Amino acid sequence: MDDEPTRAPGEGIAPPLIAWFRAEARDLPWRRPGFPAWGTLVSEIMLQQTQVARVVPRLEAWLTRWPTPADLAASPPADAVRAWDRLGYPRRALALHAAATAIAEHHDNVVPRDVDALLALPGIGDYTARAVAVFAYGDRHPVVDVNVRRVLARALLGQAEPGPANARNDLPLMESVLPDDRDAAAATNAAVMELGALVCVARSPACDACPIADRCAWRAAGYPAHDGPRAPKQSKFAGSDRQVRGLIMAELRASDVPVSRSEIEPVWPDAAQRDRALASLLRDGLAVGDDASGYRLPEG
Repeated sequence: MDDEPTRAPGEGIAPPLIAWFRAEARDLPWRRPGFPAWGTLVSEIMLQQTQVARVVPRLEAWLTRWPTPADLAASPPADAVRAWDRLGYPRRALALHAAATAIAEHHDNVVPRDVDALLALPGIGDYTARAVAVFAYGDRHPVVDVNVRRVLARALLGQAEPGPANARNDLPLMESVLPDDRDAAAATNAAVMELGALVCVARSPACDACPIADRCAWRAAGYPAHDGPRAPKQSKFAGSDRQVRGLIMAELRASDVPVSRSEIEPVWPDAAQRDRALASLLRDGLAVGDDASGYRLPEG
């Protein structure tokens, strides 16, 4: 009896992934028909290092207030930072405001479709550019985030963890999974992300619920432990400069007038760390001012 032909690692996994996604995908605003490209861009920036459950209400409020890039560009950056509230990493709000201004001024208020044009926008990286081109416009590109990298590492490479990100390896690996058809390719991108978020999770993956369990190289190998390089882990938030920055930002967001240094001092007892956090906010453009005039959010 002839042996079965050798199959490429990613060959044939798209159909079961798409079928699973159509049956099991979460109902999220950016997946609904007619959702605007501007909304997709906003959602992708909000979702960076932030849980979906926290993003959905903030996204809806944001798009109600600023339904187009020009609407956001017409408001001062301070309004964007205040509306960002506690989503974290408020530099993203400033980047989104800058991108909205560029779209309004140079793209007739229409989010560009071309990946290179998207990359030329302030604050837009490779992942976000590809995600907008794929999920807003249906173009065929590989889109890779941390969930995708974990699924591909396990299913195709037989590794428990993906290791450090490397676009030169990650993008071709995802490309190998994509069907030629644009709609099927977009659905596959979304399906792999969803699988990593809901089933092929970092700890205790639900392999019994996985639509490609019979194709998973890691499962077939007996779930070997990871023995290669690991992706860097995010530092703890409690007691970090990030926490102090957030406390200072909360004071600035809550005030319509400049906040004095003496009003900032009670937010954190360590003066050196507090001063370092304030200096970093000034450096990042999230705060302006000085001891004489007080500190506030950027207005222009």
